[in-house]
Amino acid sequence: MPKAVEAVIDEQNNVRLLEPVQLSGPRRAFLIILDEPACAVPETTLLSEPALAEDWNRPEEDAAWSYLQQAT
Repeated sequence: MPKAVEAVIDEQNNVRLLEPVQLSGPRRAFLIILDEPACAVPETTLLSEPALAEDWNRPEEDAAWSYLQQAT
């Protein structure tokens, strides 16, 4: 059964798959180059940021992690 896998092509034209693929042997593949730049940050990360910020940007969180900000 065909499987679609996201990939990124770098400046040297190297293709890097963004997830592991298990194959039982050599296979043919098609590469479709999209007319958009590769995103360095996964889209799901960007979409979840506002929801996570509500929880992270609280005084209780600042107090809980304040020991990491102390100068040594």
